[in-house]
Amino acid sequence: MAIIRELRGFTPKFGKDCFLAENAAIIGDVTMGDDCSIWYGTVLRGDVNTIKIGDRVNIQDGAVVHTLYERSVSEIGDDVSVGHNAIIHGAKIGNNVLIGMGAIIMDNAVVPDNTIIAAGAVVLSNAVLEPGVYAGIPAKKVKDSSQAVYEAAHKNAQGYLMYKEWYKE
Repeated sequence: MAIIRELRGFTPKFGKDCFLAENAAIIGDVTMGDDCSIWYGTVLRGDVNTIKIGDRVNIQDGAVVHTLYERSVSEIGDDVSVGHNAIIHGAKIGNNVLIGMGAIIMDNAVVPDNTIIAAGAVVLSNAVLEPGVYAGIPAKKVKDSSQAVYEAAHKNAQGYLMYKEWYKE
């Protein structure tokens, strides 16, 4: 069973039909929607501020979601994939977003709906992005949003709905 820890009077809350890997750590002020999957070695550390996660979100192996004490919260919309070893630190992530492996999204950044953040990209603090595809350090827009971007992000999230069911059997 995952490490689920109450801290400072906050107990993590989970929606229906979620998969939590045995060594995932979910701590404090974390609220998660339905049909989510939190994979191996992932840390959701709601110790110093709030983490809100929507429905059908997958946060993959080794990813970290955290915040700044009393200065930022992490909000993740619906149908979001957070890639292996990615970091979300006090940022707002819209719906239908794919955050690539090893990407970093810093405090008070805003990633809008139907956006892809490429593997290894770094979205700096306070950046407010437009829908599209972003890559590089710091992350720059390399492609406008389109139906293809929507479908790529959505397909990834849908795949993880299937994968989590394999682990729940």
